[in-house]
Amino acid sequence: MRSFQLLLVLGLAFAVQSADPIRVLLVYETNNVDADRAFTAVQSYLERTKVQGLSLGNVTRVTLDSTQKYLTVDDVCSVYDKSIDAGTPPHIVLDLTWSGLSSEVMKALTRNLGLPTISGSYGGIGDLKHWSNIDGNQTKYLVQVMPPSDIIPQLVALITSMQNMTNAAILYDDSFDMLNKYKSLLKNRPIRHMFSKIETNINTQIRRLEDMDIVNFFVLGKIDRINQVLMSAAQENYFGKKYSWTAISKDGSAEPFVRTENGSILFAVPTVNPDVANGILFKTSGLNNGYSVDTGFYFDLILRAITTVKNMLDGNTWPVDMSYSKCSMTNITAVTRNNFDLRKAFADTNVGSTFANMILNGNGKSYPQVEMTINQMNFKNSRLESKNALGIWKAGMPGEISFSPGQSLRPFQVISVFKIAVVVQAPFIMKRKANGTVTFYGYCVDLIKDIQAIMGFEYELYEVPDGKYGNMDSKMNWNGMIKELMEKRADIGLGALAVMAERENVIDFTVPYYDLVGISILMAKPQVSTSLFKFLTVLENDVWGCILAAYFFTSILLWIFDRWSPYSYQNNKEKYADDPEEEKREFSLKESLWFCMTSLTPQGGGESPKHLSGRLIAATWWLFGFIIIASYTANLAAFLTVSRLDSPVNSLDDLSTQYKVQYAPQNGTDVATYFERMAYIEKRFYEIWKDMSLNDSMNEVERSKLAVWDYPVSDKYTKIWQSMQDAGLPHTFDEALTRVRASNAENNDGFAFLGDATDIRYQVLVNCDLQMVGEEFSRKPYAVAVQEGSPLRDLLNDAILRLLNQRRLETLKERWWTDNPEKQECGDTNDQSDGISIQNIGGVFIVIFVGIFLACVTLAIEYCYFKVRRNPEGDEVVSTPESRNNAAGNRNKLDDAYVKNSQKPFVLDDNSKDPYAGDYGYYGAKKELELEGDGPRPRKAW
Repeated sequence: MRSFQLLLVLGLAFAVQSADPIRVLLVYETNNVDADRAFTAVQSYLERTKVQGLSLGNVTRVTLDSTQKYLTVDDVCSVYDKSIDAGTPPHIVLDLTWSGLSSEVMKALTRNLGLPTISGSYGGIGDLKHWSNIDGNQTKYLVQVMPPSDIIPQLVALITSMQNMTNAAILYDDSFDMLNKYKSLLKNRPIRHMFSKIETNINTQIRRLEDMDIVNFFVLGKIDRINQVLMSAAQENYFGKKYSWTAISKDGSAEPFVRTENGSILFAVPTVNPDVANGILFKTSGLNNGYSVDTGFYFDLILRAITTVKNMLDGNTWPVDMSYSKCSMTNITAVTRNNFDLRKAFADTNVGSTFANMILNGNGKSYPQVEMTINQMNFKNSRLESKNALGIWKAGMPGEISFSPGQSLRPFQVISVFKIAVVVQAPFIMKRKANGTVTFYGYCVDLIKDIQAIMGFEYELYEVPDGKYGNMDSKMNWNGMIKELMEKRADIGLGALAVMAERENVIDFTVPYYDLVGISILMAKPQVSTSLFKFLTVLENDVWGCILAAYFFTSILLWIFDRWSPYSYQNNKEKYADDPEEEKREFSLKESLWFCMTSLTPQGGGESPKHLSGRLIAATWWLFGFIIIASYTANLAAFLTVSRLDSPVNSLDDLSTQYKVQYAPQNGTDVATYFERMAYIEKRFYEIWKDMSLNDSMNEVERSKLAVWDYPVSDKYTKIWQSMQDAGLPHTFDEALTRVRASNAENNDGFAFLGDATDIRYQVLVNCDLQMVGEEFSRKPYAVAVQEGSPLRDLLNDAILRLLNQRRLETLKERWWTDNPEKQECGDTNDQSDGISIQNIGGVFIVIFVGIFLACVTLAIEYCYFKVRRNPEGDEVVSTPESRNNAAGNRNKLDDAYVKNSQKPFVLDDNSKDPYAGDYGYYGAKKELELEGDGPRPRKAW
């Protein structure tokens, strides 16, 4: 019905009879069959409808051979000049060339000749070279409308923008000419893209694109070519969440649709209105058989252009005296027509459309507003499992998509799955096995999780087969993680990977995520020997022997002098009779030994000898004891701490200047490479200096400057590398730790390991028997590695810098170093504030217990000795009631006798327990009474 109304309008518009049939110059390539079919359809339509006032006059067709583009000028100019000679120049030029040199020649000819032209060639703003700088008058009669093949690819630009794609491959066949699109389609977009025409060997082409880290694929072409690409992609296993496939075709009515084995794709095809496709225009033009989008566009464009000319002729807006110049006359100046507005007339002409409305916004911005239906198609086992209509795209630059309710492109966004190569090195990368599953954890695993949250990708971690970061051999072959990246088996290299110049030649590094890390030395921590009697080892055994000898010698001398001196107490008791009892002391051998022993203690020796010679001996002993005690006290503290301060190796120089401790790095590591290269550089510098010194061409002054006593370069690293080779480089890190632990650090003998400071620092963190020695040297940062030229570098840089600004990297350091669950609390052997341990001073307590034990034994001996002395015959005393009563009676008689003689009660001594025992008891009193007769001598009262 709508088509019929349009036809009535068209008939009314043509009611006025045209005075002159429309002459047309039609130019197109030989392989543009749609343009040829569309013009034929227009002719058929005009003949069948017989619109009044609209007829075609002289029609000149020029088909250009695309392989002979340089003949375009001759082909066009020859027929054009003939038409002028015949007096039938064309009213309008229909330039239906696509792109390339032939299209550029047509633009140059029509511009220079001033020919009214309607062009359906490809090109956006800036692509129309010869029409890009035309003036205002020229834009009025040089009109270009982009064909569907030129506007449909704008859907690619829209999808890449909506999906935030970072890479894309656009594959196309002959039905799309994308040569003019590679500069403008994705211009000013942060996306790495490549245009590639579909090749014969599609599998190889897809593998090549995938090797370039492209995971978003757009296929523009005919259905059969799209299916070939999709089947090849399925064979290469390039379907899944890591890849995105979008197929775009102009074959809207084609059946069957696209096919593949397994996978999900987005499929966009033109939306064809059935009313239009089966309307009068189609039936009267013959387009109902073999209809295509391009044919419909060219049909609308040609019919609208011819109708525009007819309307201008009828409306007297067409110049009556329009002049034409031949091609040979345009060598000097170009023809410019004034007051000729073909563009406005073309925009005002309304003849309906068989395909889509035209949006006319100027050259490079005019296009048919194509509608494309976007479907999601899921295939399984080469069968269409489901089809879901997502929405309709209305063509534009880039246009917009009207989604069906609840639909969007978000679920079809590519989920990047990166393969990440790792090297196990605590605490950056560690692994554990649970229920047969190996999982990785550590500083770098947390780091990549944080980056994942920012970038939105998935990853697979796998351990590098040889467990190395990567070094280059003499043949420039790499191993380890670097090899994995170079051979594109890994997308990212993650771990404690140091940035080195030779590595940057073959891979790319991100900004550092970890501070500068150097080389350090790992040694066994000195195990200071402890002993409960360590305080006795302060002095050597012969010193202790001399002290004991001096003790006994002095004690014996003191006893002898006191015995023989006439001024001693025991030899002159009458003289000291009035002295207090505590000052009356006889220096027997026992008292002499006790005096010398107690003189060495704070208690003191007690009363000193009375005679001068004895006092001289005592004073000498006191002076001797003071010196011995002072020396012992001072050396005891030093002796207990000096072992903690003794460190045989404090730097690399200390290692290189001693021969007792062997040292070496792990074979094949960066550290080993560092020392090997330093030795090589020293050798090379020496050879250069030697060659200069032996150069006969030098004069005496120059040679004298080289005549030095020492070499101008040190051989430090040469000796170090030789020592390392002699010691043998451990092949694994565990082997190095075993050799370090087997060292005898206390005796400055064993093995020192040189490695990355982070390795050594972590081992010290989790082991109390190891220590990190010296300062770090040859420091380098740690960074994430990617393949050379990979776009991931910039994305990872942004993510790492964001984490750095958020202080997230500091948090990771705190977690895996300060708060590491494997951290051991070890005592600091170098802390001088630590007190003396019980292991070193415990012998003093043993001395106390030994003294108490000896005192107990002595008490037992004294008690037994007294018992024997009291009953020397050893008769057994039987205690009976009668004997006890007799004893009590005897004691009473003794009391009475004693009181009668002394007239004083006998008071027991405070220390006496038995009133009848000892010198102060009843038996003592009895004994004294028997000896003296006249009563006891003055004693303590009781």
